[in-house]
Amino acid sequence: MIDIVFCLKRRPELSAAEFRRYWLDQHAPLVESHAETLGILRYSQHHTVDTPLTEVLRAGRGCAPGHFDGMALISFDSLEALQAAAATPEGVAAGVDLLEDERRFIDLEQSVIWFTDHALVRS
Repeated sequence: MIDIVFCLKRRPELSAAEFRRYWLDQHAPLVESHAETLGILRYSQHHTVDTPLTEVLRAGRGCAPGHFDGMALISFDSLEALQAAAATPEGVAAGVDLLEDERRFIDLEQSVIWFTDHALVRS
């Protein structure tokens, strides 16, 4: 299994509540509408929880300061399956549609995205 990990920063003009609401209520249904076309097996949103404990964890580990507003995890059977689905005319259109919507609420230049090889250690 292959996953896309997408750590998101919201656009500066959006409050945290506006960002979360749009991401959950507008973008998630859009992803769902393209899931079959793109071969998405699972899509999950992980919304940041603001708590002083975050700074305790960072300080105890020497982590860099920084803040993402959330993380999306998108799972596929394989990189090859994703590439094949995304290369179809429907897949290209789905990708364009998703990117256009992401630009409405995500500060893409401040966000990070990468692929991972999914290994479940503990469920």
